[in-house]
Amino acid sequence: MGRPSRLGDEDRSDYASALDEVIASPEIRRLLERSGVPGDRLRVRGLAAVARTAGAADAEYRRYAALRAQGGRRGAGPAPLSGPGDQERPGAGVLAVLGVLTPVLAAVAAVTFLLLGYGLRLADALPALADTLVGVGWFSLVVAGVTALVSVVALYRTAAKQSAADAVAVPDPSAAATASPALAQAREAWLVALRDRGIRPFLLQELAEAGASAPAAGEGSRFSSPAFAGPDYSGPGFEGSARPAPRQP
Repeated sequence: MGRPSRLGDEDRSDYASALDEVIASPEIRRLLERSGVPGDRLRVRGLAAVARTAGAADAEYRRYAALRAQGGRRGAGPAPLSGPGDQERPGAGVLAVLGVLTPVLAAVAAVTFLLLGYGLRLADALPALADTLVGVGWFSLVVAGVTALVSVVALYRTAAKQSAADAVAVPDPSAAATASPALAQAREAWLVALRDRGIRPFLLQELAEAGASAPAAGEGSRFSSPAFAGPDYSGPGFEGSARPAPRQP
């Protein structure tokens, strides 16, 4: 059948929830009390053995993953090449550049023409040219204002369309899961197989090994030893001899 499938990141939370359900079952809780093993330590062991326990439900997981992938491919539409909205039309990028550059160039031209025209008027030189430059300057200023206003409105509309397109394009994973009965059934079948054939046997084995390695009740600790006795100095040559009583004068 090949190597077992590796759980995806989106399935890690389901595995942890299934592990917690098995640990909270009356059978496992009773064995935890008998063995004295902390529940959090058993949970850590179960999380570390995800590759071993998940392999027992590999067939159900493959079917669930395949149905989920098919649902994702059916729900996803063709991606736009240039983003949503008016950006897909040819020449949209050129229009955007012109919309930004036109107000700037018109404003620069207006300032230049107005300075030259009013400069000639102050110098009383070439009055006809001065009037022409002033007129062209004011006209360029009007063009700059109108194009700037149009550019702002166009940018606002583009941003609004982009937000609406993003809101429609982003799918809701929970809604997609509940909308597909086959996918929900495949997920439930995988979780049942994971709990019954993978997680529960592993936890029972861990608790059985912990109970077998625990010391029997009433057995002394391995650090306990017979009472320590001081050295016996009563050996040959160390026996005390009876001394005669002192004589009275």
